[in-house]
Amino acid sequence: MTPAPGAAAAPAGPDGPAGLVRAARTPWFELTECTGHRTVRWADGVRAGEAPMTLGTWHDLASVTKVMATTTALIRLVSDRLVDLDGRARAYLAAGCPEDVTVRDLLLHRAGLWEWWPMYLDPHVPAPRYRPGRERHYSDLGFILLGRVVEAVTGTSLERAVAELVTGPLGLADTTYARPAGPEVAMSALDDRVEMRMLDTSEPYPVPFRSAGFTGWRHAPVLGEVADGNAYHAFGGVSGHAGLFSTVPDLLRWATALSRYEEHDRLWRPEVAREFFRPGPDPGQALGFRTYELALRDETVTVLGHPGYVGCAVGFVPGRDVAIALASNRLLTEAAPTPTDALWTGLLQAITHRSRTA
Repeated sequence: MTPAPGAAAAPAGPDGPAGLVRAARTPWFELTECTGHRTVRWADGVRAGEAPMTLGTWHDLASVTKVMATTTALIRLVSDRLVDLDGRARAYLAAGCPEDVTVRDLLLHRAGLWEWWPMYLDPHVPAPRYRPGRERHYSDLGFILLGRVVEAVTGTSLERAVAELVTGPLGLADTTYARPAGPEVAMSALDDRVEMRMLDTSEPYPVPFRSAGFTGWRHAPVLGEVADGNAYHAFGGVSGHAGLFSTVPDLLRWATALSRYEEHDRLWRPEVAREFFRPGPDPGQALGFRTYELALRDETVTVLGHPGYVGCAVGFVPGRDVAIALASNRLLTEAAPTPTDALWTGLLQAITHRSRTA
């Protein structure tokens, strides 16, 4: 489809995503773009597209799982007074969380935890890297623990809890953990090279392990499996931080529901949703959500959402009927991949342009 004016649908050249879907729903216009391929092959060192990308393609959401699954489930559990945002997380967990850390701290990434830890090599959450409660340090481990909070409170698996609390009630039939609901799945990564490099270089986090200490690495393209190493190798594809698969239409359904949150008071209390949407003490962070500024016509609004490492992102504007979704397979390159944040910024710029000309 024709790209929206003001931003290209996909970066040109071999280093951009092999395929890209961008979509938005607003009161003034709808934007839908779908380009490229969901799977690729390599011939003589050159990437060639195979199966085309479509709107019905399933994508590895990576960290978008944090908001679509874990944060949304917690909005429901807090609304039902089953979870106390300011209660100690240890009240719900047998172990693995610092004593004074609250559920709110975990959602704000203020628990002082390590940003990342290879739990397939060491299954125990390590002692905090930073002083808890003082400043934001984005952490996968915090959302792994929040997923365990959801399990503890509901008395069931995270996969089932998310189905009962989130995807079922919101009609997200194409959103599922670990096992995409059909064969049309975007390739997530070339293999486990990113995870192996993180261990062998101690970058960006100086963990005391090397890739040679693990024998389960994937050396073939990752297709229909979550790319994230902890989610796949340690948790069987189901975790609070990663593991969810979905389609762009379902991303928009979820974002539309959160944008129209007051219409869903049978699922959550609107005042609880507003508490989650409120800006936190650190720039760009609300309770579980990342925040972004979006210029719409004559005003600037706040988008709440989250990006994912594989190349997806989702966002919404509470109370304004604005839903935004991005899906790509940006890791399918031998060079440095285009950052998800850059793809997301391009989409927000395209929306700004369309809103001013609609």
